[in-house]
Amino acid sequence: MNSTPDMRGIGMTSQRTRERLVQRLAQEGIASGDVLQAIRNTPRHIFMDEALASRAYEDVSLPIGHGQTISQPYTVARMTEALLAARPLRKVLEVGTGSGYQTAVLAQLVGEVYSVERIRALQAQARTRLASLRVSNVHYKYSDGSWGWPEEAPYDGIIVTAAPMETPQSLLEQLAVGGRLVIPTGGSREQQLLLYVRTSDGFEREELHKVRFVALRGGRE
Repeated sequence: MNSTPDMRGIGMTSQRTRERLVQRLAQEGIASGDVLQAIRNTPRHIFMDEALASRAYEDVSLPIGHGQTISQPYTVARMTEALLAARPLRKVLEVGTGSGYQTAVLAQLVGEVYSVERIRALQAQARTRLASLRVSNVHYKYSDGSWGWPEEAPYDGIIVTAAPMETPQSLLEQLAVGGRLVIPTGGSREQQLLLYVRTSDGFEREELHKVRFVALRGGRE
């Protein structure tokens, strides 16, 4: 990734501050060295408004406008680790580009990312930010994310960054055999992060832990 002064950050956005976050994630159980390195490499402060940049390396979710948030780093790391736990992935679908932060982390770890976003303004911002980092293996679609991106299926992995009440069947059907889907589900009071693995005769499902995400909405804005 590019390492201009803006990307490196200063003060509360410095590399030293970023390193403290990585150490905290490791202490909280993130074991993948590749995932931790991707978090270390990614300047989270450029994925949010400048007014919030001083909080970029706190382990919290923060607003990004349009009723959306940038996920807390632990959640990004945990979901990415679960997605990549079995094997390297060539082709991954991301439902909800949002700020582009999760996209930037994924892009360092998989072959190609196919990212769908329903809010045009967020997608445009994310594309600009990722271009500034010289990320070249992300493909974008402006669409209702619950539909996925069936024209490019099947995927080795799917990661969903907003919570539907139930897992959309359309996403399960876009997984390759052996593929993994990581998705939060549930209402505003209680949500579970789920892992699905597609087998030759169905799906295996595992509950990972409780989470809090914005709702997965339909349509486009």
